[in-house]
Amino acid sequence: MTKKELKEFLDSKVLQYNYPKFIDSDPIQIPHLFSKKEDIEIAAFLTATISWGNRKMIIKNASRMMQLLDNSPYDFVMKHTENDLKGLDNFVHRTFNYIDLQQFIKSLNHIYKNHGGLEKSLAIKNDENNYQIAIHQFKKDFFGVEHSSRTLKHVSDPLKNSAAKRINMFLRWMVRNDKAGVDFGIWKTHKPSNLSCPLDVHSGKVARKLKLLSRKQNDWKALVELDSNLRKLDNEDPVKYDFALFGLGVFEKF
Repeated sequence: MTKKELKEFLDSKVLQYNYPKFIDSDPIQIPHLFSKKEDIEIAAFLTATISWGNRKMIIKNASRMMQLLDNSPYDFVMKHTENDLKGLDNFVHRTFNYIDLQQFIKSLNHIYKNHGGLEKSLAIKNDENNYQIAIHQFKKDFFGVEHSSRTLKHVSDPLKNSAAKRINMFLRWMVRNDKAGVDFGIWKTHKPSNLSCPLDVHSGKVARKLKLLSRKQNDWKALVELDSNLRKLDNEDPVKYDFALFGLGVFEKF
């Protein structure tokens, strides 16, 4: 199909899936339980972190996480005691277990106390047009406290060619603001034009079928290629097409 036809097709799919009813079946429903900015972003970050595998299980375990944090994630992060952390001992989602959750609570406390919070610590500096360097630096800051080496794998590093799917999804949730009611758009110091599509098996397959991506691996190099092609369709809000690629892949088996 022509570029014009492709854009019209994908734009129609964005309208179809970027809609409040989408929230009911998506992990983004977890941060939508909250209204305070810090609660939203911490709930979103933790939910995005465990967003791989069965979607119902992701939602169930993310909900369980919020219960363990007394449904006040920011207060828990900032005011927790060692005894509070012991209360997380039974949590597990696939390879992310209570040791990792305890570490994430300590690291988030460090990010808010010493790096100005998640919004500031993930901000793009200098003239980069994507989050590659920002995510790499964030990982260094996040583990700038005593940490378990096993937990390092749960924060991706794009400088090691990871597509960083979960952090890019988290960034989409925080930065995009198109009034559709799905993404939050609460990070006003960030630009939607710098976002990258969360690249996974589903979106990658659809992108290749639509000739938006030729690279076979789902890595950062593939993400840069996909970014470039999506920005030709909408330079200001390229990652809105995540709704189209994901919807076509997961719901329509395109």
